[in-house]
Amino acid sequence: MIRGLRKIEPYTAGVQPAKEKMIKLNTNENAYGASPKVHEALASFDADRLRKYSTLDQADLRFALADNLQVRPEQLMIANGSDDVLSIAFLAFFNNDEPVLFPDLTYGFYKVWADLYGVNYHEVPLAEDFTIQTEDYLADNGGIILTNPNAPTGIYKPLAEIEAILKANQDTVVIVDEAYINFGGQSAIPLLDKYDNLVITRTFSKDAALAGLRVGYAIANEALIAVMNAVKHSINPYSVDLLAEKLARAAVEDWAYYQVNAKKIQKTRSWFSEQLLRRGFDVLPSQANFVLAKPNDLAADKLFKGLEARNIYVRYFPKVERIKDYLRISIGKQEEMKAVIKAIEEIQR
Repeated sequence: MIRGLRKIEPYTAGVQPAKEKMIKLNTNENAYGASPKVHEALASFDADRLRKYSTLDQADLRFALADNLQVRPEQLMIANGSDDVLSIAFLAFFNNDEPVLFPDLTYGFYKVWADLYGVNYHEVPLAEDFTIQTEDYLADNGGIILTNPNAPTGIYKPLAEIEAILKANQDTVVIVDEAYINFGGQSAIPLLDKYDNLVITRTFSKDAALAGLRVGYAIANEALIAVMNAVKHSINPYSVDLLAEKLARAAVEDWAYYQVNAKKIQKTRSWFSEQLLRRGFDVLPSQANFVLAKPNDLAADKLFKGLEARNIYVRYFPKVERIKDYLRISIGKQEEMKAVIKAIEEIQR
């Protein structure tokens, strides 16, 4: 037997069906696609540039982001998707004896990274209504990470409560994962200059419709960004390729396009939630680009399989006890969500 092999239970991602005609609502992708400027940037990209390594600091993208977010370029670090950013953050900041705190029902990768990197952690149970309770994060800890709005619940935690957690934990890093913030709620960016322990992580995968590009970023004070860059450059300094940087910058420079689409998604989310409620579902109040909903007149697995048989793919978590009776459904275009409602009605009959 070979000794020294690592044992790890990996994160389980949503399936990626290879079908042309389907409604794919299982991985919270943006149904509206990339902006016109991204298409133009891709068409004009000189493939001969790929013979050289990408930049080390993504200065062009950082300056564009800084202007868009009204922060300093030195407060930004770019990496290969927010998963890469968060992985770097775990290595950079969570090195204390006390446990890192995060909810028991949140982004599944947090537990995987903690196990992989030997980080002591404690999963804090959400309340009965699936909300994050501020008082649970006022205990001794080695760091805190919260997704806001949370996933897979979609529930947003008000900024005043985030600030209370930051204020009570100024000797450890508090990460606020804002993958879905542009679909609802208020960003923690205004708190950056007030709290040196705040790190915000974001992705281009959701609001910017660039999930296949793999670009994410962190926003924090310069000292914390320097630590993250040191870790990044110790693992893979060229983690953001030239094409990704160019297309992400084009997306930032065309941000009005994405704001319009975010409003469309919000409107459709409200309509879809109301339609589910009318059909006897329990629906959590989401501020993300998905809803977590419980069918009450049939089993979740039956609805999941019924939708899949109609080439409609949603997310089902049968191994997660608290939500095994729920489905997480991404919000697509209005016509797609109407088709989902029609399919649900057929299955309910």
